[in-house]
Amino acid sequence: MQNPVQAVSKKNRRSFLKQSVVGVGAVGVGVGLLPTSLAAQNGPQKPTKGDIAILTFLSALEEVEADLWIQYAELGGATNQGLSPIDLSQNGKTIKTGLAPNYITALEVLDGDMPQYIADNTDDEISHHRFLNNYLVSKGAPPIDLSQFAVLPPSQVTGVPQNGRLTNLKQLTVDTTWWARYRSASANPDFGGTFENAVPDLAKGQHPAIPLNDGDLALNPDGTIPNHLQAIASTAGFHFAFIEVGGHFQTWQDKAGNAPNITDGNLTFPNLNSGVDPNNGATGSAVADLFQTNLIMPEPTLFLSADLGPVSIIRPTTSQQNGAVAAVTGFVNDGLFLDPATNKSTGIVSVLMGLAQAADEARRT
Repeated sequence: MQNPVQAVSKKNRRSFLKQSVVGVGAVGVGVGLLPTSLAAQNGPQKPTKGDIAILTFLSALEEVEADLWIQYAELGGATNQGLSPIDLSQNGKTIKTGLAPNYITALEVLDGDMPQYIADNTDDEISHHRFLNNYLVSKGAPPIDLSQFAVLPPSQVTGVPQNGRLTNLKQLTVDTTWWARYRSASANPDFGGTFENAVPDLAKGQHPAIPLNDGDLALNPDGTIPNHLQAIASTAGFHFAFIEVGGHFQTWQDKAGNAPNITDGNLTFPNLNSGVDPNNGATGSAVADLFQTNLIMPEPTLFLSADLGPVSIIRPTTSQQNGAVAAVTGFVNDGLFLDPATNKSTGIVSVLMGLAQAADEARRT
């Protein structure tokens, strides 16, 4: 295995991507990749072509993430936060939140603070894209704008603005192998480790993470949450953790772990505390180690070399599995860009992939 320090030297500023599958925390990472004098704005250095390629890709990815989180906030975000008002906005336009109260009720089954966390995360992503674009402009580079690809229809729930979106949250195929990946004490994807899904059904088929229309929000006659609505909210919960797997992973997966054991059509959320592997029915302590819901800290595992012993890290770290192209591929496989009219991804994929390739190939000089 190549020494990662040497790899970073050769690939230079690509190490920024090693913190996330999908570019989470782009501002912190983006600034971190630049020379200290440049980041502090007190030196003569200017960003290289490679720096600009990386920051442009990060800004594009943050624009995509802002788009999907805005949709979650519109339907399930907090409408108030105590004495502190909700002040979500984008490009000077206020974003209405909490338009689907029954969806919020289902999200709160996962955690009572879920609406607040959604609103806060949305605010973060909007700020990341805005900051990175402003930084690019300040250095004489063009900002990134993907609005031409905002053609996907949003939820039809009453009150949701019917403008086109970059992302589709209605037909997701959510990879949940990250759940076991962080709990394994012996396997690391950098060393060829593979992992099972926590919710196998989410990783196949297409599942909505937002209510499609007002009909999805109907409660049972006794006022309880029907399985279909809870499944939509629980899908969102696991999707949150998938999107934020390299950043706020512990927060989001802790909430997803509270998804109740229900079945809605071809989608079952297993009881992950049963000691039974939802993939093959195996039992035992090793199964509990991989799936128990309160094990939210990354378990120490192999890193760099087996001779060094296990260490708790975010993984994987290699560019091949965790670089810019891998990030875009993950989004595509997730169904984020799927156009229901054509059952194919929109043209945004080719643009993102081009930016990703440039970022992965970036050099310091």
